[in-house]
Amino acid sequence: MSSTGPAYSPPQGQHSPKSGRVRGYWERVTEGRQLDQLWGQMKADARATYSFYSREVDWEAMGKRNDLKRPFRIAWAFFMAMLMKLTPARRVALLLAIVLMIFHFDFSPEGRRVSLDFGGIGVAILFLILALELADRVTMKRDLEIARDIQRWLVPDKPPVVPGVDIAFATRPQNTVAGDYYDAFMRPGPEGAAGQVLLMVVADVAGKSVPAALLMATFQASVHSLAARPGSLDDLARDLNHYACDHSLSGMRFTTAFLAEWDSAARQLRYVNAGHNAPFLRRTSGTVERLGEGGLPFGISATAEYKSVAVRINPGELLVIFTDGLAEAVNASGQEYGEPRLQERVASFTNETAATAMAALMGDVDTFVGQARQHDDITCLAARFS
Repeated sequence: MSSTGPAYSPPQGQHSPKSGRVRGYWERVTEGRQLDQLWGQMKADARATYSFYSREVDWEAMGKRNDLKRPFRIAWAFFMAMLMKLTPARRVALLLAIVLMIFHFDFSPEGRRVSLDFGGIGVAILFLILALELADRVTMKRDLEIARDIQRWLVPDKPPVVPGVDIAFATRPQNTVAGDYYDAFMRPGPEGAAGQVLLMVVADVAGKSVPAALLMATFQASVHSLAARPGSLDDLARDLNHYACDHSLSGMRFTTAFLAEWDSAARQLRYVNAGHNAPFLRRTSGTVERLGEGGLPFGISATAEYKSVAVRINPGELLVIFTDGLAEAVNASGQEYGEPRLQERVASFTNETAATAMAALMGDVDTFVGQARQHDDITCLAARFS
């Protein structure tokens, strides 16, 4: 029986099973991102990739040649930079794939013209190289994720509960693992002193990714080991520097750090700044002070001296300690967030909790950066004193 009625169409607001499957596949591939977000991420990836490979180009030599062949020489330099990142076997396979895709082979046996096109084989070889590279990346990513989990165990997952001070922190590694370190815990005070003091630490190991993360782990172990003994903050800084010098590869892997001890009974904050970005202390009057007194980064000179400085803290004042990755976060135009902007944001806080202030600060950085790729580890610790 035939029907002359109109073909069925789903009611408005509903979709056919096929379109639903397509939409589900698209959502899975894009992870729910909008087209403008995907385009922004693609541009950020392209800029980062260009920066990565351009380091291999001898731009000084390129600048001496202004002939018409210069663009081709630059393209060839980029191609060689990419090619040499592969293993020797994959380099040969890539060159073979390019040859097969570009060239067509024509010959005429016994007067008959025969044309052979191996482009499909070249594409297959490219997919094989891609599959091999992806397998390496997935294996490395799995190892890095394990390292990230271990690194997370080395830092507190939530702030300590300490009477008289409200603490919050945030960290974002540039890669899977980071060279930034933050901590806050109670330790014995100087010999003869009654009770314990709160030690707050924010540090940044020179470098990025795995090498910096490994040194960060050794630095964390040394902080907890040395801080467990009674002693002054000066002694702790000196001992940390000696330890860092023994593991700094002749000063190549130094560590900037800010150490602060909070004595609630005396309402006194004593600190040592070892080459770190000077934290901001927002006073109840609305003024913002920088805590920059200290010495060299740890690991540069075993004879460096560190003298702690004491500042009085009034109820309601806010301390913000950060690593350079926060102040140097850049947007798509290459502009830095900058310490002046950061100081202005800290000055705007009044009676917010440490967590609220931290969320507002990180949100402000996110808004400024937009879709630009993060180029350094970011860590921040905020302490509101009551």
